[in-house]
Amino acid sequence: MTTVIRRILFVTVIIAIWEVISKLQLFPTFMFPPLIIPNDPGGVTVMKTLVDGIISGQILEATGITLGRLLIGFFIAVVLGLTFGFLIARYKWVDDTLGFFVTALQSIPSIVWFPLAIVWFGLGNVAILFIVAIGATWTMTVNSSAGFKNVPSIYIDAARTLGASGPHLLRTVIIPASVPHIISGLRVAWAFAWRAIMAGELLGASGGLGYLLDLGRSIQAMDLVLSIMIVIGIIGTIIDSQVFLRMERSVARRWGLRT
Repeated sequence: MTTVIRRILFVTVIIAIWEVISKLQLFPTFMFPPLIIPNDPGGVTVMKTLVDGIISGQILEATGITLGRLLIGFFIAVVLGLTFGFLIARYKWVDDTLGFFVTALQSIPSIVWFPLAIVWFGLGNVAILFIVAIGATWTMTVNSSAGFKNVPSIYIDAARTLGASGPHLLRTVIIPASVPHIISGLRVAWAFAWRAIMAGELLGASGGLGYLLDLGRSIQAMDLVLSIMIVIGIIGTIIDSQVFLRMERSVARRWGLRT
């Protein structure tokens, strides 16, 4: 409860500071719109724009489009990351080649791939899915390979003594023992996927939250831009705290890393 109160107070202070700066009109209203209380009767506020967008369905529709693209791209990244991670951990020659290459690719921001994506796939969903997948794959690969490499050899030896081998060994020993690293990889990869899809939708998408952000920028409607930023922040926080953080805590308790 103390943590919740602290967070509420912190957000309240931020809102109050924002409102004061807006009321002082140190910046033009279209650049620094008020969050809750309009500067003029009937004036725009970020919350009014947000509520109107939700009621009209515009923001909900855009959120659905973005999440649909995000989930597909993230699923592709997870499958590729787990596959590459296992191969890197299993075969030394793959580690020396693909492992080295993945380390180099991880340092390249996903937005840098966008010109290639446009040339290869054109402007559309495929290009955006490519950006999302490539933005999250390398992080997932690094974390999963670390998890597979760090499986205690005594687990594998004991399983082989009992007759486990091949896919059965992978399913019953290697993957379960790698779960803590895999969960951490999922959490980080999800964050990278969010950044990638926002960049992709900003640069060349029809529909989606990124499209609304670009629309707000083009018509200088900062209230729309900020309302979309709030939606993105809320969704990101909910997914992280209610899905990935819960998974991490559950796994940590099961492995005896947390009481």
